[in-house]
Amino acid sequence: MTENYDASHITILEGLQPVRERPAMYIGSTDARGLHHLVYEVVDNSIDEALAGYCTRISVLINKDGSISVEDNGRGIPVDRMEKNGKTALEVVLTVLHAGGKFDKESYQVSGGLHGVGVSVVNALSSWLEARVYREGNIYEMRFAQGKVTSACSQREETNGELISRYQQWYGEPAPLSQKSLIPGSTSEETQQDQRRELLTRLGPKMTGTRISFIPDKTIFETTQFDYDILAHRLRELAFLNAGLTITISDERTGDHATYCYAGGLSEFVNYLNEGAECLNPVPIFIARKDIENKVELEVAMQYTTGYDEKIFSYVNSVNTREGGTHLEGFRSAITRAINVVAKRNGLIKENATITLRGEDVREGLTSVVSVKMASPQFEGQTKMRLGNSNVKGIADSLVYAALTEYFDENPKVIQVIVEKALFAAKAREAARNARELARRKSSLESSGLPGKLSDCSERDPKKSEIYIVEGDSAGGSAKQGRDRKFQAILPLRGKILNVEKAGEHQILKNAEIQTLISAIGTGIGEKFDMERARYHHIVIMTDADVDGAHIRTLLLTFFYRYMLRLIEAGYIYIAQPPLFSLSKGKEERYAYREEDMKRIQAELGEKGVSVKRYKGLGEMNAQQLWDTTMNPAQRIFKQVTIEDAMEANEIFKTLMGKDVEARKDFIKRHAREVTNLDI
Repeated sequence: MTENYDASHITILEGLQPVRERPAMYIGSTDARGLHHLVYEVVDNSIDEALAGYCTRISVLINKDGSISVEDNGRGIPVDRMEKNGKTALEVVLTVLHAGGKFDKESYQVSGGLHGVGVSVVNALSSWLEARVYREGNIYEMRFAQGKVTSACSQREETNGELISRYQQWYGEPAPLSQKSLIPGSTSEETQQDQRRELLTRLGPKMTGTRISFIPDKTIFETTQFDYDILAHRLRELAFLNAGLTITISDERTGDHATYCYAGGLSEFVNYLNEGAECLNPVPIFIARKDIENKVELEVAMQYTTGYDEKIFSYVNSVNTREGGTHLEGFRSAITRAINVVAKRNGLIKENATITLRGEDVREGLTSVVSVKMASPQFEGQTKMRLGNSNVKGIADSLVYAALTEYFDENPKVIQVIVEKALFAAKAREAARNARELARRKSSLESSGLPGKLSDCSERDPKKSEIYIVEGDSAGGSAKQGRDRKFQAILPLRGKILNVEKAGEHQILKNAEIQTLISAIGTGIGEKFDMERARYHHIVIMTDADVDGAHIRTLLLTFFYRYMLRLIEAGYIYIAQPPLFSLSKGKEERYAYREEDMKRIQAELGEKGVSVKRYKGLGEMNAQQLWDTTMNPAQRIFKQVTIEDAMEANEIFKTLMGKDVEARKDFIKRHAREVTNLDI
């Protein structure tokens, strides 16, 4: 390191070079999540055209060479030259950060791609990118490599045949042309010009658009293989959020293809989310209201099920605000107020009733999608996880409250069943509170207030502390002996905990193993959850590597997902990876975590005289072996539990752990071939 630090050491990164130097700053990561984010950035531009009323179709194609193409029938990126620099607008949009049509307040009233960095970032992180624009019967093309122009903008006239072919591809029907315009092989220049004029008159307004094709840079991304299912899931979500918009996805590698178009929009969305569930209002409640003064459009779809959990998904300009925000706060306060007011007005709740319906009561079993479209949304960070506009809370509250009270007055049977369920939820809440109080009174008699099964660590800083949730007393004994007592706590659980997907909170709190778990972690659950009280920042599920162990692990993950979701979102939940095999030859002993590793180690040690042991349970390992393989921070393997997509995670838990047996069978049949290590 030099001692002379002066101006010569200051580096200015030009153009898109900052993106290539620090890609995670712009797309979050360079793993599979960041890879697919590239596609979302391009698709978001097409969605913005749809929100502006100019795009009705979007097509996504995964090509055989691993590249991807996104095409829409919007207005097409402008191709005329800009006065300031003499470059085409197309080149500027693709090579300059914070350049686009999102900032002049005229081209786009609402926009998800607010920051204007999307497609230029995609260009910077691609080995090559090709842009094709259709405008006024012409095709404009440019090509780039790693964000730099390799082929200047070219222009050519789109042939009559190309126009007709593209129309049929887009709209799935013959082009609406006269017989004269379809005369083949005509050599008359006048006839050809007549045909051209008719084509542009009849098809021209519908045939504008943009096609972006690119292949990710292998030197930047950990993987460049696009996952059809991940992309299809997001595109289906966008089709739900934009009623009437047609989105197709095709995979040339496998032949997979899907078309998404939902005229019912959000109502179809909640029907899809509740597929297989028993619904109290089979026809979802749908709200569509506008605040013209503040330029806010709000859509809500609501449907109640007989289940216990609350599932609310919120969006702003088609962007999934996973952490909610002011629009969600306004929605929640409105439904609590509306249901209480109408229920009392209709005599469903007596004026002198001792029970008051809280937000958690009226939202039990509720599945809802809240979508806001607005100008100038203020997101918290580039990830757009939470809406921050303070005025939107009041706007959403007033719009939803007015619409709901009107709906309930017109549909008295719906409000009746909702109130009945909410009253039952309130009584269950009281029962749960009493159970918690009883647990607190019981624990206050104990010196530490912690469960007797817990072997705690001496470290008191949660950031440095770990707790292992271990299956059974045998494995728990080995773990207690093998651990580092300074920072590792052990909590053995007996048997399988309750499947919380099928139970209410008052039932859950009666389960001894769950009570022990809640007490050890320290945060509480549900509405009483307090992240600051977490006693450990590493909560490790350590179960046997067999079917029973996998089932117990799934039950625990279901509990954490439904009642301590923020622990998962904070990255506190881990899954330990004990070895499957022990291989020994002479005095040498090695461990394998996968069957292919076992075969490799066996070959390295030599085929003869190698003893191979298959571990069926943690209890088969002594304390030293468990420490060496699974608990020693220097060489252990952990899997951190994360949520890539909240809606998809909810669907999987509902399918695998819910009451619908047929849905579970269908899921298993559909994904059986994906299982690579089945222990029977």
